[in-house]
Amino acid sequence: MSTRLPSYLNAAEPGPWAMFLQQLDRVEPHLGELARWTDTLRRPKRTLVVDVPVRMDDGRIEHFEGFRAQHNLSRGPGKGGVRFHPAVNLSEVMALSGWMTVKNAAVNLPYGGAKGGVRVDPGQLSRGELERLTRRYTSELGDFIGAERDIPAPDVGTNDQVMAWMMDTYSVNHGTMQPGVVTGKPVSMGGSLGRRDATGRGCFVVAREAMRRLGLPLAGARVAVQGFGNVGNATARAFHDEGARLIAVQDVHGTVFNDAGIDPHALLAHLKAGGSWSDFPGASLIPDDQFWGLDCDVLVPAALEGQITPEVAAQVRARIVVEGANGPTTPEAEDILHDKGCTVLPDVLANAGGVTVSYFEWVQNATSFFWTEQDIHAKLDRVLSEAFDSIWRSAHDKGVNLRTATFITACSRVLEARAMRGLYP
Repeated sequence: MSTRLPSYLNAAEPGPWAMFLQQLDRVEPHLGELARWTDTLRRPKRTLVVDVPVRMDDGRIEHFEGFRAQHNLSRGPGKGGVRFHPAVNLSEVMALSGWMTVKNAAVNLPYGGAKGGVRVDPGQLSRGELERLTRRYTSELGDFIGAERDIPAPDVGTNDQVMAWMMDTYSVNHGTMQPGVVTGKPVSMGGSLGRRDATGRGCFVVAREAMRRLGLPLAGARVAVQGFGNVGNATARAFHDEGARLIAVQDVHGTVFNDAGIDPHALLAHLKAGGSWSDFPGASLIPDDQFWGLDCDVLVPAALEGQITPEVAAQVRARIVVEGANGPTTPEAEDILHDKGCTVLPDVLANAGGVTVSYFEWVQNATSFFWTEQDIHAKLDRVLSEAFDSIWRSAHDKGVNLRTATFITACSRVLEARAMRGLYP
């Protein structure tokens, strides 16, 4: 593998990009004549590393590492989130941009894949420091982003306020209002209704479609969710509202469990009111290491990548794993889950709801015509249901798992576009 790594990555520790390359290796035999173009996907089109100096509240100047990767632009401008997290690095951003290429093509959006981030713990910054970091990072990206070039969106550690600052900075720097430069903005600034819960809602839609085909009833289904951020809590609420039983939730603060069911609305309200996991009256704390082995129908890893390792996979008892996070299951772990009869709904399909509604927002910004939330939900359901149906049939026709089927569909679309465009000069 090291011979195919770019020189700026460490061959001894290639990071998440190595996982993406493994996934490409698995799909390449299924690409036919398009396989001659596969190396296009093994090399990001562009990567940018920038210094982000920030004046802190006490007058010090701190420097942070900023990144943006544009993996492939054959089908349209780059699209992908911005992550503020202390573990962000170039390999991670490259892998996330590659998964965005696959994700966008899998649901047939007219985008390429991109991703960005800053190596920082946003929880350690004041609001003023966070704003100055965001604005400086946006300025450093300069002409790398734009409504027809590369459109950022929220990701781990960022939100609609960060997107508002990015849009304002870009607009001021370019001397004209540019709402389409980012998505996931506040509704008051051209954001789309339904965007905040879109990723979690999409996880539910894809899981619902899989459950129908596997003969698993939704009512009363036992669900466990890892991560209670934007994606995790939206997924939990969607399952709860449709009659499923949320038996466990885990995040960095601990794991709560109630076999009779947890009300995610009550848990969210409890936390917003200043309560903690330990004093939530609707569930009890259990040891974190018991989470993965819980007897459940649906398991949703919605935190960070690399959570389900081979050791963890050996404990999993779920019928379905819904990847709300990006890259939560290693390839070796997925093989173990498959051998156990567990169906993995891959991130590049399961969590595509966010980018789908981001696309709706981008279209609305371009036309200055906005849809109702009911319209957004209906369009999202249709896009994901149709994509799932096509990929499910492909998986059964080709005798492969859903991740490989998703990669076959997506990579074929991307590489066909690459082949049709040709090389210039």
